[in-house]
Amino acid sequence: MSLAFCLGAFGTAALAQTKPATAPTSAASQPELEAPPPSVDDLRKQLDAIPQKLGEDDDGRKLLNDVNAIGSAAEQLAARRTEELADLDLRLAGLGPAPEKGAAPDAPDVAEQRSNLGKQRATVDAELKLARLITVDAEQRGTELIRQRREHFQTALTTRIDSPLSGSFWRNLRNALPGDTARLQALGRDLDQAASAAMQPGHRGAAITSLVAALLLAVAGTWLAERLLVRLVPAKLPAGRLRRSLLASASVLVHVLLIGLAAQLVWSGLEVGGPLNDNLQALAQATVRLAIFSAFVIGLGHALLSRKRSSWRLPDLSDDLATRLSPYPWWIAILASLSGLITEVNSIIGASLAAEVSVHAVTALAMATIVALALRHLRAPAATPGTTATTASTAAAPAQDAPTASAADDRKTDAGGPSDAPDLSERPVWLGLLVACAGIAVVATVLMVAFGFVALAGTLTRQMLWTGVVFATTYLLFQLVDDLCEALISSRGGFGERLHKGLGIDAKLLDQASVLGSGVLRVALFFYMVIALLAPFGTGPDEVFRRGSSMDQSLKIGDLTLAPQALLTALAVLVAGLLLIRVLKRWLVDQYLPNTSMEPGMRSSIVTLLGYVGGVMVVAAALAGLGISVERIAWVASALSVGIGFGLQAIVQNFISGLILLAERPVKVGDWVVLGTTEGDVRRVNVRATEIQLGDRSTVIVPNSEFITKTVRNMTLAGAPGRVLLRLPAPLDVDAKRMRDLILAAFTAHESILANPEPIVQLEDIVSGTLTFLAIGYVSNPRNAGGVKSDLLFSILESLRSAGLALSPPASTSVAPLTPASASDAAPALPTVAVPQPQGAVGGVVNAT
Repeated sequence: MSLAFCLGAFGTAALAQTKPATAPTSAASQPELEAPPPSVDDLRKQLDAIPQKLGEDDDGRKLLNDVNAIGSAAEQLAARRTEELADLDLRLAGLGPAPEKGAAPDAPDVAEQRSNLGKQRATVDAELKLARLITVDAEQRGTELIRQRREHFQTALTTRIDSPLSGSFWRNLRNALPGDTARLQALGRDLDQAASAAMQPGHRGAAITSLVAALLLAVAGTWLAERLLVRLVPAKLPAGRLRRSLLASASVLVHVLLIGLAAQLVWSGLEVGGPLNDNLQALAQATVRLAIFSAFVIGLGHALLSRKRSSWRLPDLSDDLATRLSPYPWWIAILASLSGLITEVNSIIGASLAAEVSVHAVTALAMATIVALALRHLRAPAATPGTTATTASTAAAPAQDAPTASAADDRKTDAGGPSDAPDLSERPVWLGLLVACAGIAVVATVLMVAFGFVALAGTLTRQMLWTGVVFATTYLLFQLVDDLCEALISSRGGFGERLHKGLGIDAKLLDQASVLGSGVLRVALFFYMVIALLAPFGTGPDEVFRRGSSMDQSLKIGDLTLAPQALLTALAVLVAGLLLIRVLKRWLVDQYLPNTSMEPGMRSSIVTLLGYVGGVMVVAAALAGLGISVERIAWVASALSVGIGFGLQAIVQNFISGLILLAERPVKVGDWVVLGTTEGDVRRVNVRATEIQLGDRSTVIVPNSEFITKTVRNMTLAGAPGRVLLRLPAPLDVDAKRMRDLILAAFTAHESILANPEPIVQLEDIVSGTLTFLAIGYVSNPRNAGGVKSDLLFSILESLRSAGLALSPPASTSVAPLTPASASDAAPALPTVAVPQPQGAVGGVVNAT
């Protein structure tokens, strides 16, 4: 809402259109058109009144709005006539078919009614057709106006005048100064007369009251409103990030409303002496709009930087940097307002071209200077760490700002602690690009003014200012919608917690809905941000990619025509598409997918497939921008098929195999697989190859075709438990039942051995006077089988040693219990454990030597 409000203020005032504000309003500029609704003839007259060709002094934006309003009115009229036509057809059908020739005629009243309905239908049908024709004409007229505006805009930008460094520039200004001064004095006399009339005895009280009320609103009102917001927001809202973003948004809106009302009160005080003339009315409208824009910029900067209350600050800035940047919103607002006001005054009094050029040149240089100083602060390192600064500022906060302590807790909860000094080396890529573009624009502005391209320099600085305001507003709205979704939908918010407990909605489902809702709202805000960035040029988003006729130079290769604008369009689509895919993948990986119940392998497969499918679509869109249709791409693919069949066969085979792996997912990220002699964990499944991490932390890159054409053992595909298998040989004369109980007790006592299925110990065979005991137990994860097997062997050997039982002949190798007498003797030889690895089990054979 605040963004749209600012758009209206800045788009109509700060950019200062060249058409005087006192121009009379044409009949076509009434889009709402009070009751009764306009007729077809009225709409046709309004459309014909709009000039076919834009003149030097015509306001193209206003004319375009008028044409669009006429087209909308014609569409509404056509919709009404369509409904009326359907109603008339229904009433005629109710009278039945007309009598045929020679048949009995209708009753007189029925015949009269049928005749009246037929005449009404003919009239309504004619108006419907004319309304549809006006809609088509208005659309064509609007397209033509857009083309003419683009041509005028390009012509104005490329016009070169005398450089401010030359003497002729100043001579022209000096020669035009007397006439401009006389016109300005005339406007001053009008203003003085209005003030004198307001101060007459009969009106003085009302005028002074309006001025005092305006002053109180602008000074005391903003101060009191900010204090009330600081006290009310923590008291009415629960702890969380929403209170910070909501306070910032409310602060901006309050500043705009109070300052705008104060400006309106000032002019209301002057109007008590009598109605103002056209020039003063135009000046009043301009000053109110400029005051609203200035209040918006100052309030936005104050809310985001939050110099006095660092715990409420939304951006991750140190106190020192926020303090150094705090004057710049004031400077920018004052400069933009003064520039817009002077430009508006020049338009009202009909100032000379030299005066207008001088204003543009001075404004461009002053704005470039302010931006350069701000960029210098951004590049300078922070003086003190943000933790110390934040703690000190919070501790030193006055008593009336006590609620900021809870906001400080919110910041610690959200970011892990107070805001630290910004590490410029880790700032986002888009922020670095924005700073770099601003630096380039500053240098370009100075050079343009020096070489006489003042109009282009003024447009560049205005767009630079407007871009900063739009980006800051979008950042604030991004934070607000994120916090709103988290507070209202997420399971971490109070309302979401009630939904989780009262309706039994899964917490992860609520978190998914919160992230998804935030993403949808961010996309909508991004779309409106693009429209706002294009607002100074008076064009819509479709004009960005529209192929203009101004760049008619092209290179033709066969049937393919490569125009510079087509190349730029394709490049823009490619860069924007790939960047969008990257942002979407990062959003899925970091925010959405972690809130789902999908396993990591499925998440990786979805993100990988999205990347490749999105890349193909972006490349296809870029080729379409170049004029290369799908049929031509198919011809190129058929021409390359021969080369693919010979030289790229292995790559294509691996590519198709990768798609099959990502779709069917027989092997996914996190699985433990055995492929030939390679055994390890799957870390990544790409389209061409799969990465497997071995036990020694090395990585083996296996072509995907190996997983399709060869036998692969997936140890964890179905979540099957691991098996621990031991074969323990013992002498023939051993107490078999006793030994079985000891082995089974060791398996049962181990905490990792599952109770279901329960472990078993069997006498497997008797060979050459040796008993072979087979012990089998299961663990929950096959990865733990090796460690559990080692623990069991140590435990079984210790139990056999304590029980005095023997393992395998000869008997001299029997494991005897340790006695104090034998403790000083040489340690007996330990049995040797040989652990073969039969397929399908993890086992071991213990042989006594």
